[in-house]
Amino acid sequence: MRIHQSRAAALATVVGFVLALTGCGGGSGGTGGELKAPAAGTGTPAGSGTPAASGTASATPTVAGPSGTGDPAGAAGPTPTGPDGKGKATSGADATTEDAYAYTHPCSARNLTVKVTSPQGFPATVRVVTVTNNGSTTCGLDFHPAVGFSAKGSALGIQATPPEGLGGAPAHPVRPGATTYAAVDLNPSGGGGPVADEINILADPSHMPNADGVSLPLATTGAVAKPRVGLYHFTARDSFETL
Repeated sequence: MRIHQSRAAALATVVGFVLALTGCGGGSGGTGGELKAPAAGTGTPAGSGTPAASGTASATPTVAGPSGTGDPAGAAGPTPTGPDGKGKATSGADATTEDAYAYTHPCSARNLTVKVTSPQGFPATVRVVTVTNNGSTTCGLDFHPAVGFSAKGSALGIQATPPEGLGGAPAHPVRPGATTYAAVDLNPSGGGGPVADEINILADPSHMPNADGVSLPLATTGAVAKPRVGLYHFTARDSFETL
């Protein structure tokens, strides 16, 4: 679990991006939608508009996404244990695995594959956002994605709340070919709320414009009430522990 010291500015930046998620692009059906990195003939614009989402199983052959267990099996690249209390990677660390490097080398939406799943072994209200780096170098993401919800194409005006007490440079390193995870609990208390059929995701609200957001279908719909989003982590289970 990542531990950070309080800093109100980091939360204020994320909240600003979260509130503008209503402009995210649409996704297609399937067991888990995804935002694919551009490929020949896809027609995805660079740096403008909303990247197109598709319902295929995976856009990154070298990485196995959640396969029902919530965590990848045989994911490509090293699997660090995560940052320590000082914000540094603690396993196999080099300069590119440190948060300082990640903060100054933010990920490009064009090099990312974003998906959402309903993995087994987690509460029924939990979904897992996965972000895969298809680029050739390590890049950085914010502490967590900005997450909102829609129903029948209309934004519900509800945003997932991140953990409290975040501080330091908002950066999480993702090596080439690696996947990082962010757990989202739609309804932690099990209370009543509107039923969402889409999740709106901005992978890096500190560096990306809202046009880089994406709306993906929730294969399993659910009531949304006081949702929460966990920190990016190297496994879905570790991210879930930060909720």
